[in-house]
Amino acid sequence: MVGNERIHMPSLDGAAGWLNSNPLRTEQLRGSVTVVNFWTLTCINWLRTEAYVRAWSKAYRDNGLVVIGVHTPEFSFEHRADLVSRATKDRDIDYPVALDNDYAIWSAFDNHYWPALYFIDKDGIIRDDHFGEGRYAESERVIQQLLGTDRSPLVVEPVGVEAEADWQHLRTPETYLGYQRGERFASQPIEDGDYQFPAYLDFNHWALAGNWTIGAERVSLNQSGGSIAFRFQARDAHVVLSSRDSVPVPFHVLLDGEAPGPSHGIDIDEAGAGTFTHGRLYQLIRQQGEIAERTLEITFAAPGVDAYVFTFG
Repeated sequence: MVGNERIHMPSLDGAAGWLNSNPLRTEQLRGSVTVVNFWTLTCINWLRTEAYVRAWSKAYRDNGLVVIGVHTPEFSFEHRADLVSRATKDRDIDYPVALDNDYAIWSAFDNHYWPALYFIDKDGIIRDDHFGEGRYAESERVIQQLLGTDRSPLVVEPVGVEAEADWQHLRTPETYLGYQRGERFASQPIEDGDYQFPAYLDFNHWALAGNWTIGAERVSLNQSGGSIAFRFQARDAHVVLSSRDSVPVPFHVLLDGEAPGPSHGIDIDEAGAGTFTHGRLYQLIRQQGEIAERTLEITFAAPGVDAYVFTFG
């Protein structure tokens, strides 16, 4: 909450480009209520909020609400405008999106989070903010108050990757794979980048098998047949993948050594088969029935795939 301090909406200058709109300036937004939404295309927390932001934009547009998305990339491949454009189409985002590749708008707002929402009144004053998931009903009430309208709150039912996490059973944290932020890595190199799984994989640990290069923000597969294993407990398991060549790569997922069956995520089938197509977040597992501690293993049929982070829900 911003409180009593009158903070004016910072500049939107410095964007590398815009989607769904010509470049916007803060002066153009006077007289409108504005919600600025910071996001990055692979962030599971943003994905789980987007159904609400999208619904607010559509429902209150005629009342004078302007939603502006600011895409500030977390990973290097997320600077690609074509991937951001594809993400906006996949998520049915029709409001303006600034491509904040140089963190100019992020820095102007002194923002630190994905997702982040800033609620700005008709005079250009930031009246409220919220970071992370949740608080949807309260955020909608803020929008209504700033617009001077009163109506029943929207009924939003996110599906697929946008569905709310199963917080009750979520015991595994987001886990980065590059050496800058990676932790709980269980493999030891054999030689020349070759790794093998340990005899036993501890809970919330991950491991590599095959020939990999561990970089600052990612692990990169050098030879076909390489695998990543993760011991986790959550309803959902996701991985962020990209590729140096943008060539489709088939992959196969096992859950406790078997085909996932009805516990498959939206990006694989019951047999565990999936295909990397472009840089984004892939949902591998959505457990059905009892949510228990399980071991996920993903094996790639060809080299060239980069894995960045596992997230859970």
